[in-house]
Amino acid sequence: MTGISTHVLDTALGRPAEGVRVELSRQTEDGGWQLLAVSATDADGRCRDLPEVATGDAVLRLRFDTGGYLPGRPFFPEVSVVFTVAPDQSHYHVPLLLSPYGYSVYRGS
Repeated sequence: MTGISTHVLDTALGRPAEGVRVELSRQTEDGGWQLLAVSATDADGRCRDLPEVATGDAVLRLRFDTGGYLPGRPFFPEVSVVFTVAPDQSHYHVPLLLSPYGYSVYRGS
C-alpha cells in the first residue's frame, strides 16, 4: 500500500488554499481513469483523507479543481498532475503551488 498526500498553497496570497476539490485516480489498462477518492483541502491547504492505494507499478492522477477556487474566469480551471508510483515506495507527497497565471508541482517529502 502506498500513501498519497497533497496540499495546495496560494502563492499570490501567501497562504494555504482552502476548499480546493481534489480527485485521486488510477490509470486503467485501456488508458482511462478509475476514480479512487474525492477530497477537498482544509484550512491548512491539505487533503488529510486520501486513501492508501494498492499500486504495484501504477500511474496515478491528482486532479485539482482550481476553477472552483480561483476568482472570476481562471486561466487554469483545473490542474492535472499525472505521476508514476513504484511498489517499494510507501508514500508520495505531491504539493501544488498555485497562482492565477501559473502553477508548479513537485514530489515532496
